[in-house]
Amino acid sequence: MFGPGSQFHRFFNDPRWALAVVRATVLEAAHPQIGAALADNSSFVVHPWRRLSNTLVSLQRMFGADEHTRQREAARLNRLHTRLSGTDARNQPYDAMDPEVRAWVVATLFESSVTMCRLSGQPLDQITMERLYAEFRAFLAALGDQAGHLPPTLPEFWTYYDRMVTEELQNTEALRIILFRLFEHLPAPPLFAGMPTVWAAGRALAGPVIGTATVASLPEAFRRRAGLPEVPGAQTLMQGAYMAARLAGALPDNWIQTENVVGLLQFSPDGDGPCAEALTTLRSRMKRAGALLRLVTPLPAQQDGTGGPDNRRSARVFFTEVLDQTGDGSLDWPDLAAMARELCSRLDLDEPEETRLYDAFAAWWRELQAALDSDGDGRVSAEEYAAAAPSLAGPALIRVAEVLFDVTDADGDQFIDAEEYRALFRRGFERSVADAEGRYSRSAFVRDFLSFMSGRQRSTAYDPLLSDA
Repeated sequence: MFGPGSQFHRFFNDPRWALAVVRATVLEAAHPQIGAALADNSSFVVHPWRRLSNTLVSLQRMFGADEHTRQREAARLNRLHTRLSGTDARNQPYDAMDPEVRAWVVATLFESSVTMCRLSGQPLDQITMERLYAEFRAFLAALGDQAGHLPPTLPEFWTYYDRMVTEELQNTEALRIILFRLFEHLPAPPLFAGMPTVWAAGRALAGPVIGTATVASLPEAFRRRAGLPEVPGAQTLMQGAYMAARLAGALPDNWIQTENVVGLLQFSPDGDGPCAEALTTLRSRMKRAGALLRLVTPLPAQQDGTGGPDNRRSARVFFTEVLDQTGDGSLDWPDLAAMARELCSRLDLDEPEETRLYDAFAAWWRELQAALDSDGDGRVSAEEYAAAAPSLAGPALIRVAEVLFDVTDADGDQFIDAEEYRALFRRGFERSVADAEGRYSRSAFVRDFLSFMSGRQRSTAYDPLLSDA
């Protein structure tokens, strides 16, 4: 069911699967509970590339051949989902650990994989489809969910799927955000940071195509019930997109490896990886192309928010780029929880270190709320933050920094060496350490973290971790 011989493994590096994952995400967001959880807790609007990378890494771990890795990832996902519960704007409860909700997530991935093959002119035969379905049921079982939440046979699954589409799915806020906001305002990945014109030009072409093709690929019954627009020629565009993705499968294998593509999009210009020099040169040339493009097109100039050559930025820019992780215009616990999730994911933490970090962020939120929530509405606005930004670096934030230091200092010598520092962020960063021995002390680490988290200056390391898309 898992490993290199599985059907999932074959699909994972198929270019068509990018379209299938987008489609599955839309179908997930149309589920009332999932849509509410996404709207309240997810950072996918502000950080879609980070969310994509994390999802792909998780799927690789779950469908890989190593059983120990799969068990650790399943435990991590269960801890994450346990923390995602609450009530939506209509006071309806949602719970990411609801077994029916989790079953629907897996169902959308399976059905969208089948659909991508059909739409690209290569429908799956019955035996392959049944094997793929068995693998996805095994994936659900690996999470610890009991059998029965997904039907045992393929014919029963299609009955279940049709019922969910016609009776359960809704035109949720999360669905509308994905279809009508995310695609049209997709933030640039780190590779294109500082090149707003180049990115805006590409997005203006690709965004409407992806959005239109995704809507056209959804079940017709749901499109009509949700009132999604019928764009003339959308079916032809959608089939063309899937056919083009199928043809892209003929490219050399190293060109279409999923992890390579995502790694390229997330490449940081300040990294020290093996391809850093070549990609930095390419990025420089793209910047020049963007400057030329601005001369011949009416695209408006966009600010990158650097705040000037001294590496500082305004409190409002920091609020938008770093603190407002969910993109709703205010700061509350889901924003800091998103930071904690990202750090736990990058560090690959187990219990109890993960709980220590969440608890430290929770204490920081209580401290922020007490200090900055002047109108008592339970959240901090950009105006409230800007008015009292210097009070951010309190004892609770220091505790967050100390917890991070402790989990990074693997050998417990009270210093972080270069390798431990890279392990913290899961990527290489060019960093000049302060002392001759090339070590990073606890006090220096805490000072730099507080300096970044209080919005005083940009950081080569923390910006890609918490503020890049």
